[in-house]
Order: sequence, then structure tokens, then C-alpha cells
Amino acid sequence: MTVACVSRKAKPGTRRKLVLDEFAPYRIVALGHAVSGRLARAYRDENITIPEWRVLAVIGEADRVAARDVVRRTPMDKMTVSRAVTSLEQKSFVSRAPDESDRRVSMLSLSPEGRKVFDRVSALALAYEDDLLSTLEPDEAAAFRLALEKLEARAHLDDKSGGAE
Repeated sequence: MTVACVSRKAKPGTRRKLVLDEFAPYRIVALGHAVSGRLARAYRDENITIPEWRVLAVIGEADRVAARDVVRRTPMDKMTVSRAVTSLEQKSFVSRAPDESDRRVSMLSLSPEGRKVFDRVSALALAYEDDLLSTLEPDEAAAFRLALEKLEARAHLDDKSGGAE
């Protein structure tokens, strides 16, 4: 793979050519798929899907969370989250109860078995992250995290303003 110049715009009178291996959005998605695929093995061992894991992770981090907030915290649509929650309830990993202050809102929490699954998978996920990032020097890892934050902020800004992909 070649590393492209980080030029943001073509020089006047020239046209940039799209080369997928040098196109940052493509590479980010490809890396995400590679990482998700590798982690999916751990999820399968626990009999959960990637969407179910994302829901478990959000609930596990917050202890108790409104179903609508799971949608906001994950890159999944409302229907995918709803299916994942239903499946996790059927597996007795998640319980749902009305919010005491607003009965229209469903609050989700992990069951004791769901907490065990969350703890096992999150330990594997963190070990994988450590291994993946071990290829970077500490200053590179810090720069990578900062770059991710900036790119995420920009992507979300573009989402809100209707920016191009």
C-alpha cells in the first residue's frame, strides 16, 4: 500500500483522482470492519451478535440507560437496537422497566448473567485493543486517539449540516 500526500485540495486547474487505498473514509471503514470481525469471534462465543454487544456495552457502561439513549450512543438505527434489546431480553441478559420519573420511557439494565457476559467480552475487547495499539509508540497512540476525536467531531458536524460523504 502506498501512503498518499495529505493534501486537502487539488492545486488549481488539477483534478484529484480517487484511489481507494488512499481514501481516508474507505480506510476507516475497512479498519472498522476488520476490527469488528475479529471481535465478533468473542461475541459468538457468548452467543451474541455485534448489535447485541453494542447494546450490552452501552448499558454496561451506564448501568441503567433509556432505550432511546442506546440509539444515540451507537452507530445503529432504532429498529436494529430494538431487535437487539428484544433478543437480549429473551436471553435474560437485559431487563426493561419503566422510568420512575417518566413511565413512557423504558430503562434498560443488565441482568446478573448479562453483567457476566459484559465483563467477559469487555475484557477480551480491551485485550484486543491493547494488542492492536501495541503496534504504535505511546506518542503515536495518543496522536491516533486525538485524530479520531477530531475526525468524529467533524463527521458529526457534517451529519448535522448535511455535509457530503
